[in-house]
Amino acid sequence: MGHEIIPSESGLIKAWTVGVPVEDEAKKQLRNIASMPFVHRWVAVMPDVHLGIGATVGSVVPTLKAIIPAAVGVDIGCGMMAVQTTLRAEHLPDSLAAVRTAIERAVPHGRTANGKARVDRGSWHDLPEPVVAAWGNIVAGYDHVKARHPRLGSGNDVNHLGTLGTGNHFIEVCLDEEGRVWVMLHSGSRGVGNRIGTYFIDLAKRDMEKYFVTLPDKDLAYFPQGTDHFDDYVHAVAWAQEYARTNRELMMAAVLKAMIAELGPFQTGEAAVNCHHNYVSCEKHYGENVWVTRKGAVRARVGELGIIPGSMGAKSFIVRGKGNPESFDSCSHGAGRAMSRTAAKKRYTVEDHVRATAGVECRKDKDVIDETPMAYKSIDAVMAAQEDLVDIVHTLRQVVCVKG
Repeated sequence: MGHEIIPSESGLIKAWTVGVPVEDEAKKQLRNIASMPFVHRWVAVMPDVHLGIGATVGSVVPTLKAIIPAAVGVDIGCGMMAVQTTLRAEHLPDSLAAVRTAIERAVPHGRTANGKARVDRGSWHDLPEPVVAAWGNIVAGYDHVKARHPRLGSGNDVNHLGTLGTGNHFIEVCLDEEGRVWVMLHSGSRGVGNRIGTYFIDLAKRDMEKYFVTLPDKDLAYFPQGTDHFDDYVHAVAWAQEYARTNRELMMAAVLKAMIAELGPFQTGEAAVNCHHNYVSCEKHYGENVWVTRKGAVRARVGELGIIPGSMGAKSFIVRGKGNPESFDSCSHGAGRAMSRTAAKKRYTVEDHVRATAGVECRKDKDVIDETPMAYKSIDAVMAAQEDLVDIVHTLRQVVCVKG
C-alpha cells in the first residue's frame, strides 16, 4: 500500500497510515519531532500511531549525534516475546479457567513486588531462584549507572524482575492458523526502567534550560553526543533494555512450567521471538551511523521475525521483516489505541466488553474496560497499511489472556 506524507513546514514525515485514522494531536506532535535539526532524513510513522507522552507512539526517529530521552519514554525496553509449543488445540481442555489461574499464580501481575502486592518482599531469600540468578547477572550494570547518578537510587528492582505489571501488559495463550498453541507476553523494564526514563528526561530538560536551548516542546529535550549525560543515558537505557528482555524470559519460563504442570508434558517449537518496541539502537541508514529511537515500533530487517499483537479478543501476528529502508527497517508494534483509557471507560460497558471477548478466557470486569478491543484500531487495517514493511508468518488468536 505504501506510505503517505504528513504535511509539515519543517521536516519530512513519511507515514504508513493509508486507511488508518491519525488524530490531529498526533500529527502536531510528529511535526514538532520532525523539526528537530538533528533528525536524519525523516520521521517514519507506523499505522498504529497515536498521541504519546513526550513523543508519538508508533514513531521511528533517526537522529544524528543526539538522543531525545522522552522519545524513548519511561517503559524502556518494553516489548514482546512469543514461543511456539508442540501443544495443539485438541490438547486443551474445554474450559481454560484452570490454565488462566495457573498462569496468574506463576507470574506476579498488577502492582506487584514479585508475589507481594504493593510491598517489598524484604528478604533476598524469598525470591525464586531463577530471579536471583538473573539479577546476579545484570546487577553490576545498574550499580555502574547508580555510581554516576546516585539520585536514581533503588526500588523494587529485583522484586519486579519476572513480573508482568499493569496497563496493556499481558500474557496470552494463542492458537495459530494450524491449531498449534503459542504463548505470548508483553512487558518491559518495570519500575526501574520507569525511574531511569523519568530521571534522564528531567536531566535533559535541565540541560536545555542551562544552555538556553529553545524547543517546540519541552519534552523534546535532548542529549548531544559527546557529553557525559549522553554517554550515561546510552549506558542506562541499554541496561534497562537488558532488564526488560530478561524479565520477559523469566516470565515465559514460569508460564511454560505452570502450563506443563496443568496440561502435561510438551516442548517448545522452533519459533521463538523476543523483541523490544520502546528503545534506542545505533544503526546504519542511508550511509550514516544514527541513533534510531523506536517508540511503539519493532525492528523489521530483512528476514527478522517480529510480533504485532492485536487487542484483547483480536488477532495477533508473527511477522517477517522486509527491510524497507524508508521505514528504517521498522513496522508497527500493535493495533494502536483509537481512544484514551478515560474515553473507553466512559463509552463502553462491561456487557460490551464481554461480547467483544467472547471465546477468550480473560478478565471481564469494569477495571479492564480501558483495554477492551473497541478502544484499539482495527488490526486488519493496521496490517494492510504496512504490507510493504512485513510479511505475515503466523496469525494467532487468543484463547487465554492474563492482564495485570
